[in-house]
Amino acid sequence: MACLYVGAPACVLPLPHVFLSSSRVPKALGRLYVGALATRFFSLLTPVVPANASSALACGGADGAEAPPSPAGPTLREMCQGKVPERVLQRAEEMGYTIPTDVQRQSLPLLLSGKDCVLHAQTGSGKTLAYLLSVFSAIDIGRSSVQALIVVPSRELGIQVTKVARMLAARPVGFEMMQACTVMALLDGGMLKRHKSWLKAEPPEIVVATVGSLCQMLEKHALKLEAMRILVIDEVDFMLHSSKQVYALRKLLTSYSTIDSRQTVLASASIPQHNRFMYDCVQQKWTKNDVVHIHVNPVEPMPLHLHHKYVICKKKERLCTLLNLLQRDKPKSGIIFVGEQSEKSKRLGQPPSTTLVLDFLQNSYRGNLEVLLLDDDMNFNARATSFAELRQREYLLVSTDISSRGFDLPQTTHIYNFDLPRSAVDYLHRAGRTCRIPFSKNTCSVTSLITHEERFVLQRFENELMFECEELFLETLTA
Repeated sequence: MACLYVGAPACVLPLPHVFLSSSRVPKALGRLYVGALATRFFSLLTPVVPANASSALACGGADGAEAPPSPAGPTLREMCQGKVPERVLQRAEEMGYTIPTDVQRQSLPLLLSGKDCVLHAQTGSGKTLAYLLSVFSAIDIGRSSVQALIVVPSRELGIQVTKVARMLAARPVGFEMMQACTVMALLDGGMLKRHKSWLKAEPPEIVVATVGSLCQMLEKHALKLEAMRILVIDEVDFMLHSSKQVYALRKLLTSYSTIDSRQTVLASASIPQHNRFMYDCVQQKWTKNDVVHIHVNPVEPMPLHLHHKYVICKKKERLCTLLNLLQRDKPKSGIIFVGEQSEKSKRLGQPPSTTLVLDFLQNSYRGNLEVLLLDDDMNFNARATSFAELRQREYLLVSTDISSRGFDLPQTTHIYNFDLPRSAVDYLHRAGRTCRIPFSKNTCSVTSLITHEERFVLQRFENELMFECEELFLETLTA
């Protein structure tokens, strides 16, 4: 097991973990908060500081933020030449992917050599394109079988990953006569009966699936994974901490194929206690023993032009405070994150908080943005309709954390935490829905509505993620 902490490449230490660090030395040499969760490690080693990321676009669906320019280096084509099919490289160039981002520059040599990898880099860093290029390098389009499986936590993220995969798989100019690579989406709410027939008649080379739909197909023996060459789990930390998905995911990693017969790629912007996670990967046989942890930009998880604010108010004042914030900020588009309904509240027959916020805004908000809803309990057709509407207009989206992972709505300028997220990881992912290409240079904000008792929780997030929150006062909002 190796670990790459990526800054400007400097030295390789002869230790169980390999640290790539920068020659720049940060002022504080005490404990450093590392990565999306700011995991502590000892500063006796060469300090780790973030590298400048490339100005190239990250992969459009799941990763859409822009990073500052980086020093000249090999192009994406030069890195992938001879490993990734020419038709895919040509399509990538047609889509605008020419200069690799930091995570692509550090991971592609390992991914294309067949190494198991954990891609640990912030939202918008280009993880999706990195693992998709690895997928296309591994499959053989002349073989009629499922050779690559990409597992995602939600239908919405699956739609975006599938879109990018199909764009890369399309035949470019000069390759019209070549056999096309097929990509199937097995997503919750999809037409699984038709997909079952398709899998039997002509198996696709690549399958993008949510855990629920994947399990249905595996239980019905409609999907066979004996020929699988590469398994990708996107947002792996979210699924391993989801009571609904963890059992099925663990079974997928250990029962339907073996680590010796496949390459395993795990990706996320945040991996709590990543040293422990890497240990579990090996001990639980999710990956091979020589799995590499690629940790990019560990010290700066937040864009510098993203402003963090908070308002202290009583719970009964939150709706009116939210309305005052919206009238003051006049967002171009925004997401209002609301906590999931508790099981006790469901048993009592109480409406979820998302419904309360939605009804209040529809009756009280007088701005020009359309107020829409997206939460876990909506049926799949309603969710698909809501998501399609968001891509075409300016909006105020009321949502649970279902919108916080891999959701590419680049016009979002404001995030409002009506309920505080449960952890620093969740705060990071919510904040990651703004400052995205092509609006990543805009000044954006995350505003949390909290009680006095919750102030220490937000302070903990600030310490772990290394950002500062500005306090807004009720009197200034109502003046």
